Amino acid sequence: MNVAVRLDRTAGLLAGQIYRQLRDAVLDGRLRRNEALPSSRELAEQLKVSRNTVTAAYDRLVAEGYLTSRAGAGTFVTTLSLVEPVLSQLPSGPLTPRAALQSMPVPPDFGTAPEFDFRVGAPDARLFPYAAWRRLLAGQFRLSAVGTGMPVEPAGHLGLRTAIARHLRTARFIETNPQDVLVTCGVQQALDLIGRVLLEPGATAAVEEPGYAPPRLVWEAQGARVIGVPIDEQGLIVDALPADARLVYVTPSHQYPTGVALSLRRRVELLAWAQRHDAAIVEDDYDSEFRYTEQQLEPLHSLDRSGRVLYVGSFSKVLLPTLRLGFLLHPPSLRHALHAAKFLTDWHTGLPIQAAMADFVEQGVFARHLRRVRRVYRQRHERIAAALAGPLSAHFTAMPSTAGLHLSAMVREATVADALIRAQAAGIGVASFSEIATAAPDSPGIVFGYGMIDARRIDEGLARLHRCLDAV
Repeated sequence: MNVAVRLDRTAGLLAGQIYRQLRDAVLDGRLRRNEALPSSRELAEQLKVSRNTVTAAYDRLVAEGYLTSRAGAGTFVTTLSLVEPVLSQLPSGPLTPRAALQSMPVPPDFGTAPEFDFRVGAPDARLFPYAAWRRLLAGQFRLSAVGTGMPVEPAGHLGLRTAIARHLRTARFIETNPQDVLVTCGVQQALDLIGRVLLEPGATAAVEEPGYAPPRLVWEAQGARVIGVPIDEQGLIVDALPADARLVYVTPSHQYPTGVALSLRRRVELLAWAQRHDAAIVEDDYDSEFRYTEQQLEPLHSLDRSGRVLYVGSFSKVLLPTLRLGFLLHPPSLRHALHAAKFLTDWHTGLPIQAAMADFVEQGVFARHLRRVRRVYRQRHERIAAALAGPLSAHFTAMPSTAGLHLSAMVREATVADALIRAQAAGIGVASFSEIATAAPDSPGIVFGYGMIDARRIDEGLARLHRCLDAV
């Protein structure tokens, strides 16, 4: 094998590093079809790691089709052409991009699902009310609905902004009006607009750590200095915030990825801190629609009396991520600047989709759909919680969570790491904190998503995971 594998023993799972480096070598053509790889024992000796670590990486590569194992012969690069080798990523001309974007990660295609899909971040597409949506969307492609075909104001379709404001008042007790609602192409665009409006180059922004990666990435790409702030069982540690932070990003209702909720005391402390330091708070209220207890947590926005909270949300988890519909609730003082920034980026989000969504909400289809999926996800939540409290408790410590589309757990012993690589190779789609979030290396957490897996598949998938854990 003509590819060197280099391990950083301070940067997460070693098996994962071996897997990614060999996978990349196959994809970019450095490892060619039918090329033989060293035996697991030989490579383990070269890298000074356990043979189980190498075997776990090889097993996953075989399961995903990059390698094939031939009895008595060895392990070889597959003869199946999964993808064409990519061209060199080195610049081939005089133009080069900004350094911040040169090193920015690009997400993969998430279309291929594992056999037991515990991935986090998406709802069950089978539950979407397609017939009602087709009817409403078709109604927007008539001359009477299209009108002159001219663009609207950057804030978006007034009917949808009105529907969102009404929904927030009834569901989240947020007092607002349509003039302070901005429709976006998902939360990601809302974060981009906030950064454009509030962050000068070199300004400081604070994010949760471990936490949701996009805020850090988008604000770093805009030239900001982004600082990770630790969390504990009560959520963000306010006393650890940098004094010069211009804005703070939080997920107070259901922290990503741990699932803990920001306590009332911390909410009050955070609002007071923002007022003392003349800072803004970005409240991402994702997954708030899926709370499985009677007690509802009041959003930061409802507690805010000084106009410092920007509230962002989307319809991705409740409906479909592919709709790319989100919203930003902003203070009146930022209205003009945010509208101008939206105009500069894409003018406005697709109008037929916005208009159909307005009807979807106003006709009660959204509320009925939400009641239905909440019952489905509650059942899945309870099954995974029972397993983490029962058979899997020897390997994991469950994080307390009563909301959302995933449950998190902390790893009890280091050997679980290699077992999880083996489990992924066996078709179990679980992920560690380091794979899905910005996380410190000493945060050995695992996330069990239940948005996409049928309840009848959960028990079998977790039983298979248990066997992988016991085999280590």
